[in-house]
Amino acid sequence: MAATVDDVTEAMKDVVDPELGINVVDLGLIYDVMVDDNNIAVLNMTLTSAACPLQDVIEDQTRQALAPHTTDVKINWVWMPPWGPDKISDDGREQLRALGFTV
Repeated sequence: MAATVDDVTEAMKDVVDPELGINVVDLGLIYDVMVDDNNIAVLNMTLTSAACPLQDVIEDQTRQALAPHTTDVKINWVWMPPWGPDKISDDGREQLRALGFTV
């Protein structure tokens, strides 16, 4: 059975930014989600900075999170528009506040 965009988005909530401890969905790092005819998830994602040293960790977590749902994963790393705190969801803001961040 093919995954839906909602399936992929929900599974991506298990992918946590190692530096901030918040999932990539609530951080606003996912700009677009598609699932093609071959059940391959195609994600347009960004990072909090282009120099983020943890890109490989996030890619690995993404593949693990989506393995039960999709045949494969393709991540398009995009830098425009640049990520900013305005992209964080309300849930993400609450999680960051609970960790002691001011957002």
